[in-house]
Amino acid sequence: MPLLNPREVLPFPAGNNATDTIISGHHLNLTALGEWNYTLYSNGTLSNDTRCLLTFEPWTPTYLFPNGTFLNATWCWSPVESIAVRGGVAIAFAVLFGLAIVLILVNLNKHGSLHLPVTKRFYPIGRRWQWYWGLWVCATAAVSLLTSIDVDRYYLPELPVILTSFFWYLMQWGAMAVVWEAVRHWGSWMERQFIDPDPFALRQDDRRARVELYLPLLFYLFLWLNFFMIIPRNWTPIQHQRYPEQTLSDAAPAATDSRFKAAAFLLLVSWIVILLSLRHSIKHYCPRNRGFLNRAIGLVRYTPARFKLLIPLAAVVVAFQALVAFRFEYSPLRVGGNLAAIFAGGYLPSLLILYVQIAFGFLNPNEDLELKRQRRVRNQEYDREMGVVHKPSWWRRVNGEVLDPNASMRERLAANARELHGAKPRPADGGFGPVVPDDAAGPVEMTPVSPPPPAVSRPYTGRSERLHQDRTVDMAASLAFSEAAAAREAAADRARHHQELMQDAPPPPAYSEAVRTRQTDVARTRSGQSEGGVSTDQPPMRVRSMLDV
Repeated sequence: MPLLNPREVLPFPAGNNATDTIISGHHLNLTALGEWNYTLYSNGTLSNDTRCLLTFEPWTPTYLFPNGTFLNATWCWSPVESIAVRGGVAIAFAVLFGLAIVLILVNLNKHGSLHLPVTKRFYPIGRRWQWYWGLWVCATAAVSLLTSIDVDRYYLPELPVILTSFFWYLMQWGAMAVVWEAVRHWGSWMERQFIDPDPFALRQDDRRARVELYLPLLFYLFLWLNFFMIIPRNWTPIQHQRYPEQTLSDAAPAATDSRFKAAAFLLLVSWIVILLSLRHSIKHYCPRNRGFLNRAIGLVRYTPARFKLLIPLAAVVVAFQALVAFRFEYSPLRVGGNLAAIFAGGYLPSLLILYVQIAFGFLNPNEDLELKRQRRVRNQEYDREMGVVHKPSWWRRVNGEVLDPNASMRERLAANARELHGAKPRPADGGFGPVVPDDAAGPVEMTPVSPPPPAVSRPYTGRSERLHQDRTVDMAASLAFSEAAAAREAAADRARHHQELMQDAPPPPAYSEAVRTRQTDVARTRSGQSEGGVSTDQPPMRVRSMLDV
């Protein structure tokens, strides 16, 4: 892109007459140009401080109407140049960030899947945040790189340089969040492994828990302050790089002001919080060392290899943001700046952070599956200490302890009850095969109980045709509904028993009759009869059975 000084005003070339000028072989109305205050500059533009048009082939206007409208005109802020080095390298980086999106989604599916019940102490989103921030970095980096293609293609800088700078800062913002979430979640994962054998090994209201609560708030506080120092601002001066004088007077001061410097300092504080979180996790969940030197050695020793790469890369992100806040020539905000510094210090650290995360994401197992493996190993150690020897997997099938998959729940419960009393089911063929259910097994209890004899309906030998039909229906129903028949037989037995008791004496009077009798006795007592409620002129009551007493 030419960086000529447009303030070098050129006179309009002479035309066929006093009201005509020829620009790049096209005749334009000189009177209309003067009326609309157009000026011809040495960088090949025609401008009146409101509109700017290109005047060189093949973008030269072909005709000018008296109202100031040009025919076939091209704005100065158009992508008329070919893709330069900055655009070509940006395309390569954009492809790498796009590939990272696919790999991050694979890791998100792997590490975000649940294989154990969710607990309130460890939410599933905690392990996914680092991958969500990775997607954020990929998206913002792709937008910044693709828009930087037009930074070199525009004849005069305009919107593309603002967009690429805006999303570049958002990309760095997300790269720091990726490193933080990776370190924070590693501490959470260490805590989860620490308390899995004993949930009460660590308290949730001690100093350790309070530090783990406040560290994320502290990190995101400074990260958001970095965001508000950079993003909400007037970005228009950044595009004023159309000639060297304008770059020095407008763009450079705007790109290196005090807000950018303060934002770099806030990002440094966020990086220090990451170190504090790592030190806190190693202190509480790794073997402790005594002495300053031993603690320093232990800090390096117990730091995972992933963080030995991520934390220095995050430091490069912070250092480069501080560098461009003081030196404008190395900044991605600079049109035609140092491309080696822009891509090596501006985009490469964030890209490496993502690919380090992706590589270790493929190497590390899912946390739920790893926790289940640790539980199996721990149980095996417990069994070995107690001398418990488990039979091999084929033992159950050889001894007939594998239930038929088609067996009912009653049959499975009966088999479990028999196994408790030492009576294990055997396969019918004496070897492999499904277990033959015992049809004579009674109800499942803790002790064996003999099954009750089946209820048998007694035949009716009387003369009543209706009772004979009822007994026939009962016998038919007992064959289809054994339980209903048993209940009906029990009711019939109770009725027969009641009838036998009533053979020696009549049934007791009803409630209303007993009340009337009591009222009559009271009236007779008041009229001079005996106090017991029985008339003296009646014969004494003769007791015939115990029901009359």
